[in-house]
Formats: sequence, structure tokens, C-alpha cells
Amino acid sequence: MKKKIAILGSTGSVGKTTFNIIRENKKYFNVILLTTNQNINEIIKQTKQVKVKNIIVTNKKKYLKLKDKFKKSNIKIFNNFDDLNKIIKKKLDYTMSAISGLDGLKPTISIIKSTKNIAIANKESIICGWNLIDNELKKNKTKFIPVDSEHFSIWSNINKINKNLINQVILTASGGPFLKKNNKFLKKATIKSALKHPNWKMGKKISIDSATLMNKVFEFIEAMRIFNLDKDKLSILVHPKSYVHSIIKFNNGLINITAHDTNMKIPIFNSIYFPNFKRIYTKNIDYKVLNNLSLSKPSFKKFPSLKLINFIGNKTSLYETILISANDCLVDLFIKKKIKFTEIISNLNKILNIKEFKAYKYKKPSNGQQILNLSEHVRLKTTKLCIK
Repeated sequence: MKKKIAILGSTGSVGKTTFNIIRENKKYFNVILLTTNQNINEIIKQTKQVKVKNIIVTNKKKYLKLKDKFKKSNIKIFNNFDDLNKIIKKKLDYTMSAISGLDGLKPTISIIKSTKNIAIANKESIICGWNLIDNELKKNKTKFIPVDSEHFSIWSNINKINKNLINQVILTASGGPFLKKNNKFLKKATIKSALKHPNWKMGKKISIDSATLMNKVFEFIEAMRIFNLDKDKLSILVHPKSYVHSIIKFNNGLINITAHDTNMKIPIFNSIYFPNFKRIYTKNIDYKVLNNLSLSKPSFKKFPSLKLINFIGNKTSLYETILISANDCLVDLFIKKKIKFTEIISNLNKILNIKEFKAYKYKKPSNGQQILNLSEHVRLKTTKLCIK
């Protein structure tokens, strides 16, 4: 029997990778739903390739345009995720949640009850609303699969074992494009140089986060939430080749190192076919990299973002929304040439120390709208404080 599939954010990077895996193996899958914000040209192509019958387009103007285009078709076009109950009559087998930013939080929470397995590629949702997501997962007995390469590698090794057996989990960071640059260079770093990631092809936002190492701060918090681990069981090592994705030391002395090519297709492919294994054709083992893993402790002087981990508690709070939202705003200001590269983290540090915001360390998110409202407030305040 074919697996019933939904892809939220099918026209983005992770969404496209997921879609292409399914398109290449159509005989195994029945795509029930695809969604986009406004890339209707891409979703039209996808619709034709897998004959999907339901599409959600959240941008009102694009929704009306697509609805008019398909008015004589049996394809149903919807404008928001409130219509999920009209689309999904029986539980899906697998859902990929790949809508970027906090826009992905509500759709992710909404679809959990309608799917047996959900893969989440949206770090903002996990960091800001994990308690809300986890409650829905438990209530609906839905299986969660992380698809960030680091978290998938950890999950694939520990999802069936007692967490008390874990001694240490190490996340690896490439160090981004500025690993070998001095602080004098960083003060004058351009957008172009910050976007030149040595190993991964990514969008602007995540590329800048990799250059500041904020992306690794976010992944550290994700690991705390997903695996219910205290800070003292997690650490970060720099690994310039990005070949090793996680290192796990167990209490029995064994150390598990998980490595694979810098290709997001690998964790996504395995999440789709879980719990079964299917062969994926990848490059041969790179022995040169294995012979020279070059693991080292990151410099807190070069990457002051890592100090921000100290601000975060062991349980989800609204403070993470402040961290995510202020950083998003500051990265955007850097891309628009309103602030310097080094001012992203220095300003972020100032924002997190504002008395009004520090109070949120002790407040747990109660719903998605609360998170979105706070995010908007933080962005406005960040812009006001950082633009002179």
C-alpha cells in the first residue's frame, strides 16, 4: 500500500528535496497535500508530476490566482491550514514540515493530529514551541523525526534507548566561512563573504547564522528540547569538513561517531522510509576526511554567539522566542547593510539583557499565537534600538 504524504512548504529547499525523493519513487507514495506561501509556479509543476489533489497557498493574492487557474480542475485550492480537516480524512503516514521561520509553527501543530509520523525541519518551531509540539505528539501518538543532519544522526542512534545511558552528545560545527579569519577581518566582513559557506549551499539567513555560529546555538537548544538533555550533557566541536554530524559517548565507554556526506537528502530520505531501510546511492567513504577529522574546541572570542547558550534554561520558555526573533531581525539588518557583521551578536546580547525580556525566562509558551505576538514585538523593538 502506498504511503500517504503531505509536504508543508514543498517549494522551499527542504521541501523540494523531500518532493524529489518522492517523485523519483512515485510507486511507493500518494501525495495528499502540498503547500506554499507564494511560489505557485513551482507548486504547479509539482502538482503535475505527482497528481496531487489538494494545495494550500497562504498568500491571499497568489491563492486567488491559482484558484482561478484550476477552476475547471478537480484539484482543490485552499488559503489556510484551518481547512486541514476538509483535506485529510484518514491519518497520513508521513508529513514533512518544512515551512521556514515561525510561520511554520501553527501549521506544524495543526497537522500533528492528522499524521502518524512527522518530520520537522523548522528549527524555529522546535526552539520556540517545543512544549506545544511535544504535547500534541504525545496526545495523538504521532512519531516525531528530526531532519537537521545533526539531530537526525543523534536520533538514529538513541531513539530506542534509555536516555540515562548517554554520557555526552557532541554537535559538530564547520566554523563557517570565517573560521580562519581574525577579528579585524570580521569587523569589516561583507555580506558576500559571509554567504560563502565552505560546505553547504543554503539560503541567506541560515548562511549568515552559520557565519556567526548562531545556527549551532540554535541546534544546541534543539538537541536539549528534542532529546530532553540538560546542557551539561551537550557540547560543540569545530569540524571544518562537516563530515561528522554527531558524536555520542555512552556511559559504558563506547563512542558512536555518525558521518555522512554534506547532503540533506540523506536524513530526509531515511526519515521518509522509516522504520524500513532502503538503499540510497551516495558517494564512497571519504577516507582522507576520516584520516583528518580536525576536531577542535571553538573560540569564544571569535564566536561570542556561543556564550548566549548560557542565557537558555533546560525547559522551553518564551525567552527562546526573543532569541530567535531578535537574531532574525539583526541578520536582516546586516543583509540590508544597516549594521556591521560583528554587531549582530553584540546587539543580540544587549537585547537579551533588557529587563523586560529577561522576565520571559520563566514563562512557558501557552499557544502559538502568543509566540507570534511576542516575536512581532521583539522585532519592532530590535529595529528601533539598533537603527540610529
